[in-house]
Amino acid sequence: MPVIEVDRVSKRFGELRAVEDVAFSVEKGEVYGLLGENGAGKTTTMRMMATILQPTSGDIRIRGFSVRREPVEVRRCIGILFGGDVGLYSRLTARENIAYFGKLYGLDDRMLAQRMESLSSMLDMKEFMDRRVGGFSRGMRQKVAIARTLVHDPDVILLDEPTTGLDVTAANMFRRMVARLQEEGKTILFSSHNMGEIERLCNRIAIMHKGRLAYAGTIEGLRNKVKMNDLDDIFMAMVEGGGLDET
Repeated sequence: MPVIEVDRVSKRFGELRAVEDVAFSVEKGEVYGLLGENGAGKTTTMRMMATILQPTSGDIRIRGFSVRREPVEVRRCIGILFGGDVGLYSRLTARENIAYFGKLYGLDDRMLAQRMESLSSMLDMKEFMDRRVGGFSRGMRQKVAIARTLVHDPDVILLDEPTTGLDVTAANMFRRMVARLQEEGKTILFSSHNMGEIERLCNRIAIMHKGRLAYAGTIEGLRNKVKMNDLDDIFMAMVEGGGLDET
């Protein structure tokens, strides 16, 4: 059974149809890419997965738990990072920010210390773990936010534009981290506008356009479908209304 099942889910805000009849699934240990231009509906879809928004129709199941009927169980097994403002407490240190969220997830002091040591090493954060976040660069803040997302060792990880603000070195670190998490059996769904990043990390993808699913399947299958090779060209063809009219 897939770890993530998006089952014909729709979300409306009044008359606005933000997401319409979207369906795809993600298998255990898979790194799955979610693509789409701004306003395509991918963040709304991820917010429904995270139980922040409730679907208007359809359902999403995470490890068999319904976001509609079992939101608490869903939240226990996911880690979430959304783009934009990463929502850290500027007067607290990186360590204190991560510890705060670890405590919310019920980690005891020993486990929390172990997790922070592991994450600070994985994300190359040791030099600034005990500095206040208020003076951090965007990339440093993003690393803390990623550590906060992973502190409770979730089975399913939702990442919306996770490399925003990261320089080339840090972005490479992120890719190594994703590979390591995949080796550990984690299931990862992430959105990105970086086609090279998607291609390096993912075998299967979903592309959204104007709230609908334009494609769900393998990258190779997508290339065969549209008779194009470059993912950037394929993405632009979708945005401009050509080549990807249906799944």
